[in-house]
Amino acid sequence: MQIYKLLSALLDYPDQDLLAHLPDLQDFVGQSSELDHAEREALQGFLRHVQHRTLTNLQTDYVLTFDMTAEHSLHLTHHLFGDDKNRGPALIDLGELYKDYGVEVVSNELPDYLPLILEFAAYLDDNEATVFLSDAKKVLAVLTDNLQKANSPYAALLSIIDNRATLTKLAA
Repeated sequence: MQIYKLLSALLDYPDQDLLAHLPDLQDFVGQSSELDHAEREALQGFLRHVQHRTLTNLQTDYVLTFDMTAEHSLHLTHHLFGDDKNRGPALIDLGELYKDYGVEVVSNELPDYLPLILEFAAYLDDNEATVFLSDAKKVLAVLTDNLQKANSPYAALLSIIDNRATLTKLAA
């Protein structure tokens, strides 16, 4: 599912590579059959935001949003456990799940880092990805709400992930 790769890239720390590929990302969003109307509009709005910012501004906003505000952390187990000792086993379990699927993590990030989780979801078929992400539904909803309250442009991206993590869509 290319949508998860796109969301992963957009939620990762912005770099020159992101800006260089912005036209390709805009083309994908405009042409993808994976997206519904609301998702397409949300992504186009976010990409316009990126397009009108300098790399330094994007990086500053990213750090202030995700690294300096605990309520916006992209490390999902942080929202469940904080610094509690139970966070460690949850991280180990998630890392083992990646290994069970033959996915080797080549990042310095913890396995609960949302862009990494989305990269993994991209390997799964649509139903598997929904079930996988549904395990984080409560955290995704809280994170989305926190970003919306802060008027963050990233809220639109989290809203897409939160909506896709809904198991009731599978029953429909």
